[in-house]
Amino acid sequence: MDETDRALSTSSPMSVPKNRVWVFLGLALTGAIADLWSKQAIFAWRGLPGQKDIWWVVEGYFGIETAVNLGAVFGIGQGQGLIFAGLSIVAGVGILAWLFWFRAAYSMWLTVALGLIGGGIIGNLYDRLGMWWQPGYPEAWKSGVRDWVLWQASNQWRWPNFNIADSLLVVGACMLMYQSFFPEQVGFPIPEAKPDEAGESSSQSE
Repeated sequence: MDETDRALSTSSPMSVPKNRVWVFLGLALTGAIADLWSKQAIFAWRGLPGQKDIWWVVEGYFGIETAVNLGAVFGIGQGQGLIFAGLSIVAGVGILAWLFWFRAAYSMWLTVALGLIGGGIIGNLYDRLGMWWQPGYPEAWKSGVRDWVLWQASNQWRWPNFNIADSLLVVGACMLMYQSFFPEQVGFPIPEAKPDEAGESSSQSE
């Protein structure tokens, strides 16, 4: 066993830089708050889906329109909201384990990417669990996600409505994809051995 392997094997699974914890929590909580606040504000302003016309920021291309998505990101998997809620919980637990047990948090790039994804998961999971639903709303909306961003190239080429949480999930996923293709550019620092461990390794090698 060389010195690097010894350092990895003797390090505690939670011995990652403390600032990584704050970076992850800061991104996840800030992202979730921004998503939930924007949903609440936009729905209070524009009403439920169909109550008001599109409010255009850029006429014909970018606007604000409330919608309820019964599927996953960008409308995929309609009617499977509760399944996606369960998968979101599993994914959240997996992210925490990957970061702080398997020590992916040594990489700032991965910490940021998973922090963004965490914020997206929290924001949409809140809706999936029916925390925003009120009596009088359609029953199917209990597992639906509030969307409000409209983006289209034309009336024939229209992207499904989305929200800030969806955007966080996509950006985080793109960062993970980039890291998988170009790992040498984002780096994954190896923890250095403690002085006593380094001394022990050198004495054994002699």
